Amino acid sequence: MLAALSFNALSAQVPDTTGLYSERKDTLQAVSVSAGQGNYVSRLKDMKTEVISAAGLCKMACCNLAESFENSSSVTVGYSDAVTGARQIRLLGLSGTYTQMLDENRPVMRGLASPFGLSYIPGQWLNSIQIAKGAPSVINGAESITGQINMEHRKPTDEIPLFVNAAFMSDLKADLNLASSLQIGDDGKWSTVLLGHVSGNFKDMDMNRDGFLDDPRQFQLNFANRWLYYNPDGAQVRFGVKLLRDSRQGGNAGNYDGAWKSSVLNQNVNAYLKVGIPLNADNTRNIALVSDFSAYSMQGGFGRSRYDGTQLSGFANLLYQDQSNDIHHFTLGLSAECDRLDETLDRSVLSGRTQDTRRSVLPDFGLFGEYTFKPDENLSVIAGLRGDWYNARDKFRLTPRVTLKYSPAEQIVLRANAGRGLRYSCPVTDNIGAMSTGKSFGGDPLGHTLEDAWIAGGSATWYLPIGDGKSSYLSLDYFRTRFNCQVLTDYAADRIEFYESRDRAYTNTFQADFTAEPVKRLTLTATFRYTDAKATYAGQGLVERPMTSRYKGVLNVQYSTNLNKWIFDFTASVNGPCRLYGFMEGGYSPVYPLLYAQVTHRMKGLDIYLGGENLTNFTQKNPIIDAGDPWSDRFDASCIWGPLTGIRIYAGIRITMWKKI
Repeated sequence: MLAALSFNALSAQVPDTTGLYSERKDTLQAVSVSAGQGNYVSRLKDMKTEVISAAGLCKMACCNLAESFENSSSVTVGYSDAVTGARQIRLLGLSGTYTQMLDENRPVMRGLASPFGLSYIPGQWLNSIQIAKGAPSVINGAESITGQINMEHRKPTDEIPLFVNAAFMSDLKADLNLASSLQIGDDGKWSTVLLGHVSGNFKDMDMNRDGFLDDPRQFQLNFANRWLYYNPDGAQVRFGVKLLRDSRQGGNAGNYDGAWKSSVLNQNVNAYLKVGIPLNADNTRNIALVSDFSAYSMQGGFGRSRYDGTQLSGFANLLYQDQSNDIHHFTLGLSAECDRLDETLDRSVLSGRTQDTRRSVLPDFGLFGEYTFKPDENLSVIAGLRGDWYNARDKFRLTPRVTLKYSPAEQIVLRANAGRGLRYSCPVTDNIGAMSTGKSFGGDPLGHTLEDAWIAGGSATWYLPIGDGKSSYLSLDYFRTRFNCQVLTDYAADRIEFYESRDRAYTNTFQADFTAEPVKRLTLTATFRYTDAKATYAGQGLVERPMTSRYKGVLNVQYSTNLNKWIFDFTASVNGPCRLYGFMEGGYSPVYPLLYAQVTHRMKGLDIYLGGENLTNFTQKNPIIDAGDPWSDRFDASCIWGPLTGIRIYAGIRITMWKKI
C-alpha cells in the first residue's frame, strides 16, 4: 500500500498503476505487457486486487464505468429501478455505497453523486480499474467497508495526440469519446490530456409494452482536462477540472393527461490538485498534498414527488512518507473532508404528502499512520491506524486496519486483511429507486447516520504450470462483513421505512477464480461466487437480505489471431436467485443466464468491433408493479433483480493516432 505513494515516478522498479504518481516508464511497460489479459488478479498487490486492464475495457461496448463491470469476477452490476436508468454495483454482497470509489486515489461518487456516478465515467477514458476487496489502506479515509475501486485515467504523458471511440447501439443509443494527450515544450516538463464525451438516446423504446420507457431519454455532456508538471528532481504537480451535465426523462411513453413522468438533471464541477515534493536526493523521503473540490446538484421529479439537492465537498490529504529503509516503511498524514448537503424532499403520493428541507454539514478531520514491514519479497505486513473527529454527535472514532501477504513458495500467494469502516448514509440517494414508487416514506429519509462495520477475510492464489506459468492461476477467497450500525431500507406493500439498526447483520462471501492460457493467445477465465447475506429487520428477525443474489458464475473465453489482428471474446454468466420482497410474487427470483460476444478487427491505428449483449434475450417479466395504475400506493418500479432490456447489438470504431518520433 505504501507503493501507492511513490513519487520516484521515472525510476521506481515496481509497477504500480494505482500510485499517487503513477505515470512512469515502468508503469507504461507493465500496461503494454498485460494488454492482452483483460481481467486478472494482480500478483504484486498486498491486497487481493482484480485489475481490469485497457484490453478488458475493450471487451464490451463499455460506454461507461458501470458497463465495464459486466464480466468482472468480483463486481455485480444492475439497475436501481426501471425508470431513471441509474446503475448500482454490489461488492461482497453489499450495495456499492459501501465500496469506496477512487479517482487516482481521490474519493469520488459520494452522497448525491452516488446513484448516477457510474454512468459519468466513460470506459474509454480509463487505462485500468483496480478492485481491491476487504479493508484497504487508512490513507484514503475510513469510508471503505467492502473494498475500494480505483480508476486510472488516460495519462498526459501518453504519446497519443488523438484517440476517438464511437459506438452505436441497436436501441439507437450513441456514444462518442475523444482523448488527446499533448506534451508541451522541448524539456517535457509539462503535459496535458483533454477528454470529451457525449452520449444520448434518439428513440423511445418500450419493448415489453408496459407503457413505460425501457430506458429514459438521456443526453450527457462530459469534459475533463488534466495537467502534469514533472521536474527532473522528482517534484510533481498535477491538477485538473471536470465538467458534467446529464439530463434524463423517463416514465410513461407519450405525453397525455395522467402520464407518470420522471425528470432528472445532474450537474457537476470538479477540480483537484496534487503536489509531490522529494525531501532527499534519492526521493525516499517525500511529502505530498492531495486536494479535491466538487460542486454537485441534482434536480429530480418523480411523478408528483420531487427530490432536489446540492452538495459541496472538499477533501485534502497531507502526507509524509519515508522509504529510506528497505525493510521498514512508514507514512504519516493529516486529512480533512467536509460535505455540505442541502436537500429538499417533497413526497406526494396517494397516502399523503411529506415535505422536508434540511441542510447537513458532515465534517471529518483525521490523523493517520501506516507502517509496513517487508523483510524480503515473500512477506509484507501493513498495519494502519487512523482517528477521525466527525461532529458533536458522532465524536471521535478509531479505524484500525491490517494486511498480510506471504508467499511460502514461488507459486503460492497468501493474503489476509481486517479492519473497520465508517460512512455517512444518504437514505434517499442510497436508494434512489424508492422515489419511483407510490409508497409513502417512514423514518428519517434525510437523516445521515454514521454506519459502522468490520470486515475480515483472506485469499490463497496458486499459479499453475500451464502455458507460461504466470498467467494461469486458481484463487480462493472468503470475506465476512459485520455491521455494528446500519441504516436499513424496509419495503412493505404501501410504505418504505428508513431506520437505524444495531441488531445482527452480516454478509459472508466465498469466491473461486480460475484463469488459464492453455495455448498461445487463448485465455479461459471462470469464476463462481456464493453470498450469504442476512440482516435483522423490524418484525421479521434475522432474515436473508432481499434482492441479493445468492450466487453468480462467469465464464469468459478470448482468442486472438497472430499479432492480435482479430480478437474474439465470449462471456457467459449464470445468476442465482434472490429473495424478493414480501409483496412480490414468487418468493425468489429465477436463475437466469446472460451471454455477451464481441469480435474486433485491428488495423494500424484503427479498430472495428461488433458485439451483442444479453444474447439470451432474457428480461425480468413485469419489472414495474402496477404499471397500469402508477398513482396507486402499490406502484413500484424499484424491485429490479434482472435485465430490463433484451438483445442489444452494437458496432463501433476506435481510432488511435500515435505521436511521430
